[in-house]
Amino acid sequence: MSNSWKRKEVIGDCTLYLGDCMEVLPTIRPIGAVLTDPPYGLGKRMQGGTWGAKDEMSGFLEWDLEARQEWIDAILALKVPTVIWGANYFQVPAARCWLFWNKVNAVPTMADAEMAWTNLDKPAKRFNHPVGRVEFGHPTTKPLPLFQWCLAMLGGGGVVLDPFLGSGTTAVACAKAGRRCVGIEKNESYFEIACDRIRKVYAQPDMFVSAPAPQLPQQLGLLKGGEG
Repeated sequence: MSNSWKRKEVIGDCTLYLGDCMEVLPTIRPIGAVLTDPPYGLGKRMQGGTWGAKDEMSGFLEWDLEARQEWIDAILALKVPTVIWGANYFQVPAARCWLFWNKVNAVPTMADAEMAWTNLDKPAKRFNHPVGRVEFGHPTTKPLPLFQWCLAMLGGGGVVLDPFLGSGTTAVACAKAGRRCVGIEKNESYFEIACDRIRKVYAQPDMFVSAPAPQLPQQLGLLKGGEG
């Protein structure tokens, strides 16, 4: 029986698969938590003066053309502590603890904030952090401090899964926190970037020393409307 992935790399406590998450996911157990940022299906809308219209980012229009509900259904079926960024573009259960990334340097042509669904029994929380530059060749890489914050929100132990690894931010956050991670990415270029980033983390002598929390989570009192 052939493997459900094209390539597998084990780097420290991170195991990375090059392949389609719907094919690889059923082969991975046990899973302790999920932290992920899937495509939202916004590729055609990322134009009109934003960085998404730049020639070097033209591949983004193809990468983010679809948002499949079956991805989310497969993640929810795992029934583990979960954080899904962009879940407001999918059908998800009612949740108490939505996470909000407040982009303190957002420009008018882009969203002021992004939302993540969780199944955590906690109050809604907000994280204030600027949007960074496109450092790792992926147009929608989330800031590392944001994912370190999410990882702390998840708590607990066990393997952290990211079925949409992209340039590897989830795995980098896990490596820095001394947690095991499994990542799946179907784009070979992004997969290579993720492998390189994670190797560099493990090359650092203080890789298992968790950095102080960038800020204390802020509880939201009254939530107004949605993302416009």
